[in-house]
Amino acid sequence: MDGATKNDHFRAMLDTAKARGFAPHCIVFDSWYSSLDNLKLIRHHEWIWLTRFKCNRHVNPDRTGNRPLSEIELAATGTVVHLKGYGMVKVFKIVAPNGDIDYWATNNLNLNQLQRLQWSEFAWAIEEYHRGLKQCCGVERAQVRSSRAQRNHIGLAIRAFLGLELYWFATGISWYEAKLSIVRDAVRAYLAAPRFFLHPTA
Repeated sequence: MDGATKNDHFRAMLDTAKARGFAPHCIVFDSWYSSLDNLKLIRHHEWIWLTRFKCNRHVNPDRTGNRPLSEIELAATGTVVHLKGYGMVKVFKIVAPNGDIDYWATNNLNLNQLQRLQWSEFAWAIEEYHRGLKQCCGVERAQVRSSRAQRNHIGLAIRAFLGLELYWFATGISWYEAKLSIVRDAVRAYLAAPRFFLHPTA
């Protein structure tokens, strides 16, 4: 799926959520979806958003002109700046112990550092869920074309993931370890009593 298609799906999801009466406390998403069009759509729906910006995103901190975030003094507690083409936003500069820098931005100018941390942790938990759903349950590997078959595949993948998640809570064994143990047991059982053989051709 290319970038334009992903953004189309993102906007369609937002519009559908609005039409169905959703009232989220905050829309949290990756920098991939942080285009001006997407930010303005969320503002149009009167929702709060929180996302990450790239270091080259241009803002105006003091009415002296637009500059990349990497060239501006920003606080971890948040600094209000003007985002080019959008309006006023609050940007948090987060420096990790290894020196990596993240720029989190929101249209809620009253958002504090503790609230930002809480919402970003929610976002990270969702990213972990998507990673587990793809890597452990093959949600992206539906070799079907019909929409019903695709929905069935996605539903079964989610059901399998929930099984792995419950097993993790009960035993402390991670999704990945649980999946590997299933594969190992299957291979071990097959090697002990193989049911199929490959015959060399003449």
